Amino acid sequence: MPANMNYFEIGSPDPEGAKAFYGSLFDWAIGEPSPAAYSTVDGGKGGLWDTSGIGGASWAIFYVQVDDVPAAITKAERLGATVLMPLVDNGAIEFAHLRDPQGNRFGVWKPKAER
Repeated sequence: MPANMNYFEIGSPDPEGAKAFYGSLFDWAIGEPSPAAYSTVDGGKGGLWDTSGIGGASWAIFYVQVDDVPAAITKAERLGATVLMPLVDNGAIEFAHLRDPQGNRFGVWKPKAER
């Protein structure tokens, strides 16, 4: 599978403020938060994550779908990236957040079953 950029996420310790801003700006339909404080954007094209429970960081991030998340993390580190959020396996997907050598946050992910 080619490495496709196919998901985005906004992290905010003020999810209501982010929802009001981005929903109004782009007319996005932002769902109700899940028990993990995560809301889907426009039916799953992206997400809005309440980060107040995980350190309160703010970010806008793109995700690249890869065949092997651990291998992508290893390769990214070898190329100079820093791991910001280590491999997470939530049962449905695996993902991680990294910072490239220029300081940009990005993510790699893989669905565990075809969506």
